[in-house]
Amino acid sequence: MTVESIPVKSAPKSLLWDGDELVSGVGGGRRWGRDRVERTAPFAWSFPFDTGVASASGRYSAVYQERGTKGVLLEGERVVRELNRSYYRAPDYDYPLALGALTDGREVVVHCPDEYNVLQIEDAASGERLTGGGREPQDVFHSRLGLSPDGRYLLSVGWFWHPFGTALVYDTALALSEPGSLDGEGLLPSAAVMSGEVTAGCWLDADRLVLAAGAEEWDDEEAAGLPPRHLGVWSVSAGRWLHRSPVAGAEPGVLLLPRGDQVISFPGHPRLLDPATGRVVAEWPEVGVPAKSACFGRHVPTPVAALHPDGTRLAVATAEGIALITLP
Repeated sequence: MTVESIPVKSAPKSLLWDGDELVSGVGGGRRWGRDRVERTAPFAWSFPFDTGVASASGRYSAVYQERGTKGVLLEGERVVRELNRSYYRAPDYDYPLALGALTDGREVVVHCPDEYNVLQIEDAASGERLTGGGREPQDVFHSRLGLSPDGRYLLSVGWFWHPFGTALVYDTALALSEPGSLDGEGLLPSAAVMSGEVTAGCWLDADRLVLAAGAEEWDDEEAAGLPPRHLGVWSVSAGRWLHRSPVAGAEPGVLLLPRGDQVISFPGHPRLLDPATGRVVAEWPEVGVPAKSACFGRHVPTPVAALHPDGTRLAVATAEGIALITLP
C-alpha cells in the first residue's frame, strides 16, 4: 500500500476521476494527469463555491456552497442552470444535493429547492420537476443525499430538532407517481435507526445500505436501532439489519465511500472498513483530513476524496496537496 503526493497550487475543494485524470470542478476544471502535473483550469468561478458532486455517469456535475443556498449544474464545462435551496437555517447544515440516474436511465437532480423538508426530483437536462403536486412534509432537515446504483432508492442522512442525526430511505419509482411518499418515514423504519446518531451512509449495491452512527445516543431505553459507534448494513428488500458491528476508535465522520463490500470512512484520516464486522482493514493516519462529525452545527468542511471507479486508487485532498493511495 503506497501513498504518493501530487503537488497542487492550492488545495482542491472537489475531486472526481475522469479516466485516469483527477479533476476539480470547484476550481473551474483544474486537472492532474498521470504525470502529476497540474493543468490550468479553462475558466474561473466568480462566485465562492466550495464543494462539488458528480453523477455516476460523469455526464453531469455541480458546484455549490456547502453552507449556502447557491449552486450551478454543469454538463461538462457547459452551465445547464443555477440551483437554489431554501434559506432556512442554510448556514447550519450541509446542502442537500444528489445527481444520478433513475431506473429508466434518466439523469436527475435531487434537492430541496423550495423548502428545507421537501425533496424534489428534477430532470437534469430540462429542469422539469418530476415530483410536483401537494405535499405534507415532516419536520426533518434533509442533508446528505445519495441515489442507489440503480436509481431505485434515495438515501437522506439529515437531522431533526433535538438536534439529532437520522437517516431516511425513499422509493424513487413510487415518488414519481406519488410525490407525497417523499414526505413520510419511507422504507427505513425510524425504530431501526433511533439509537445511535446516524452521521453517514452509502450504498454498497442496489439493495444494501451502510449507515454509520457516531457517539451520541438517543435518550430512549426502548430504542433498539443502530447503537453508537457502530456500522450497520441494512437490506431494503428484506427490511432488516444484515449486520450491526462496533467500530473502534474515532467517530466515523460524515463521508462514506463504497468499495465493493468495504467502505472508506474519514474520521480525521482515511480508514478502510469491513462493514460486516466493523474491522479496520487498513488506515492511513499520515493523510490528514478535516474531522467532521455531523452534517449540521459548526461548519467543518467535508473531506474531499474520490475513489477511482476500478477501486484501486483513492485520491484525498490534504493541506499539502493530493494524497494518492493505492488500496489493498
